[in-house]
Amino acid sequence: MSRKILAICLLPAFAFLASVEARADACPTAKDDITTDRPSVANSSTVVPVGSLQSENGVNVSGRDGGQSFDGSNSRWRLGVAPCLELLVDLPNYVANVRSPGSSGFSDVAPAIKWQVSPVPGKVDLSLTFGMALPTGAAEIAGRGVQPYLQMPWSWDLGDGWGLSGMMTEFFRPAELTTKRVSEATFLIGKKVTDTASLFVEYVGDYPENDGPSHLLNSGGVFRLSPTQQVDFHVAFGLNHNAPAYVAGVGYSFRLDGLFANNAR
Repeated sequence: MSRKILAICLLPAFAFLASVEARADACPTAKDDITTDRPSVANSSTVVPVGSLQSENGVNVSGRDGGQSFDGSNSRWRLGVAPCLELLVDLPNYVANVRSPGSSGFSDVAPAIKWQVSPVPGKVDLSLTFGMALPTGAAEIAGRGVQPYLQMPWSWDLGDGWGLSGMMTEFFRPAELTTKRVSEATFLIGKKVTDTASLFVEYVGDYPENDGPSHLLNSGGVFRLSPTQQVDFHVAFGLNHNAPAYVAGVGYSFRLDGLFANNAR
């Protein structure tokens, strides 16, 4: 994906963000069911309620170039600090090489801030996330130096349980000698099959600045155990040689509400 194409995709969204003021009464509250950034690659287009702490966790097994690895716990903590605004952090994730080739080690810790601009006319939700991976992990796993990123997750409710969603991401790697920037685009179609379960199919494309793209087909589902607890699974297959051959994983997420005295559930 060229810089010109990416700019065309992102500029209208940023123009929209500059002209629309988020409506606090339209963002999630503790009365809403849990919504997570997993198991799809595309994150949720909404934030967590004010005064709520959400913990999202999972484990994966993956294969690439004949090697196999296991990683976990893929933990992301999300805290609602104001209406339509959350702070989040990706905790270090350990990657264990099971069969060579491959490396073992921890990933970086990555704090971020997420702002929800919602709802847009037409049942569209939109958020903007800015974060950075700090150089705390193994360079063979996470790369070198500070790595900022910018994300724009969105979703569109089509009705009758169907929905479209996706995310545009720009990763910057200023300390790397090659592949200094990676653009990622995801597109997902999902279906709510019951009041507590849903399924999805997702395309994930990574476009390094100085290398060939990778294409991945991801699919999976979520099941809510309660309004604040969820289990999930996903299975992905690479569509070209630059992508992992496969990735499979399961996860569990929960939310704690009422952490701020004036926002008790």
